[in-house]
Amino acid sequence: MYNAEKIDIAVIGGGHAGCEAALAAARLGMETILFAISLDSIAMMPCNPSIGGSSKGHLVREIDALGGEMGRNIDKTYIQTKMLNTGKGPAVYSLRAQADKNRYHEEMKHTLENTPHLRIRQAEIVEIRMEDGHVTGVVTAGGALYGCKAVVLCMGTYMKSRCLTGDCITESGPNNLMPATKLSQCLRDMGIRLFRFKTGTPARMNRNSLDFSKMQPQYGDAEIVPFSFENTAEGIAREQVPCWLTYTNEKTHQVIRENLHRSPLFGGLIEGTGPRYCPSIEDKVVRFADKERHQLFVEPEGENTEEMYIQGMSSSLPEDVQIAMYRTIPGLEHCEITRFAYAIEYDCIDATQLKLSLEFKDYPGLFSAGQFNGSSGYEEAAAQGLMGGINAVRYIQGEEPIILQRSDGYIGVLIDDLISKGSKEPYRMMTSRAEFRLLLRQDNADQRLTPIGYRIGLVDEKRYQALLEKQRLTAEEIQRVKGWNLSPAKEVLEVLAQYGSSPIQTGVKLADLIKRPELDYVKLAPLDPQRPALPAAVQEQVNIQIKYEGYISQQIKQVEQFQKLENRLLPEEIDYERIQGLRLEARQKLNAIRPRSIGHASRITGVSPADISVLLIYLEQQKRRG
Repeated sequence: MYNAEKIDIAVIGGGHAGCEAALAAARLGMETILFAISLDSIAMMPCNPSIGGSSKGHLVREIDALGGEMGRNIDKTYIQTKMLNTGKGPAVYSLRAQADKNRYHEEMKHTLENTPHLRIRQAEIVEIRMEDGHVTGVVTAGGALYGCKAVVLCMGTYMKSRCLTGDCITESGPNNLMPATKLSQCLRDMGIRLFRFKTGTPARMNRNSLDFSKMQPQYGDAEIVPFSFENTAEGIAREQVPCWLTYTNEKTHQVIRENLHRSPLFGGLIEGTGPRYCPSIEDKVVRFADKERHQLFVEPEGENTEEMYIQGMSSSLPEDVQIAMYRTIPGLEHCEITRFAYAIEYDCIDATQLKLSLEFKDYPGLFSAGQFNGSSGYEEAAAQGLMGGINAVRYIQGEEPIILQRSDGYIGVLIDDLISKGSKEPYRMMTSRAEFRLLLRQDNADQRLTPIGYRIGLVDEKRYQALLEKQRLTAEEIQRVKGWNLSPAKEVLEVLAQYGSSPIQTGVKLADLIKRPELDYVKLAPLDPQRPALPAAVQEQVNIQIKYEGYISQQIKQVEQFQKLENRLLPEEIDYERIQGLRLEARQKLNAIRPRSIGHASRITGVSPADISVLLIYLEQQKRRG
């Protein structure tokens, strides 16, 4: 072994978590090295070639609002973009973009290469060095010791990973890349608990072998919405490519049922727990036996490749079964598979071993982020990576960590869920997990989180001032609109009739008309001659804040109640075994997770409302004694 250079922060893994962690650390002035087994795996998309989607789009916009990179990178490299759930309320609108996966990787790698204070290195890390209970360095498979003050683990699905297609088992990471074979044992020797999880990916096919006349085209939106608040629609506009919709059928399901005994999922070869919300096609056929068909999206992997991704049909069935199965589907009858579907198993941690800062409770300076924490998805990984990188810096600086509450953003919900409850399967973010989702919309992520990004140094002055100007224009326009009165004049009644809105009999405020479900700020523009020319983002905020004013006010009150419990902090040194009245399960869970506050404790599985009452009484007694 030899001593290599000394650094501040080592980031282990070059996936979406590792990229955000390394960029955040370096941009905050720390000398940082990102280690990846292969530099070709940086920001790789081994599964779906897309960013965003339901609730995941919220995460990407929050990453951007804090000063992260994912939103900027997909804006550079998308080939189709679409806003989902527009038939519902703005709380669940979610942006999704198909990526040119090779360009996404190339652009992110180029960004890393050109970031001051950041180096990337192709190497496998096999050991974490600790002295006096603190992180002091990492060791490569080649025998180099890099001294450092903090480490962020972002190994994704590479830890002792193996890929399964039928009874063919390959000891490899995604896309046949090398697995990380030794670090798992090092972590186990340190006393860190590991799980075995499983996920999977569908086959890829040659576009030229598919018959798109039997599929339904799926086009992108004409009105583009950027992921990054720094970009404009005009600035990133480009020609978009179509995706295609097709379906499985009874023939497909019959092929699967007849070959379930050859599936490693049902034959016992797979040890890991798979994702409930993204099951394989064989799992779907068994679990949803009453369904006659399942929808599939055929999506291009990029502009300079003919490979198409079959979303919705991941599998671990043998190759011959996959060929027979896929060829029963309309448009895929003559498909030529370029890459067969496979399942992948890997080691990951029990995230309840972490603090809300993503630092291990028992190992100062050791942080963990991404799929290695038991989550799934590029977006969930990137969000954790960003927070892990930020808090590794703050650990070195001796500053309090940045902890986003559940009322601050989806990132706060994601991390709180993982740390408080753990996950017995790969965790996936959903809008239903966010109890304050009307306030945590994807459109206002900048207003919620950019001030935090500015305070810690990831958002520059220009961007922060642009946010303040946006907020000023929005507030002024809302005030103006609330004071604008309309009479039941002919032109007013005509506009109302145009949108099927009931006529008015007396004078009414423009703001009250905006609140009608069938009307909005833009539709009523002809009745508002004094309306100033405002950016689209400001108009959006004016419309939402007026239309949902009552609901927003109600949810703000809920947040105020929530924060009362969040602000009741629990002492770190508290011994729950000595608190009389707590149930045995509650004592065990509280001692294991070490909640930060009463609110945090209330979300731990196994801690009842009665236990929370006991804790509140205990805090009050301590206060009187103190």
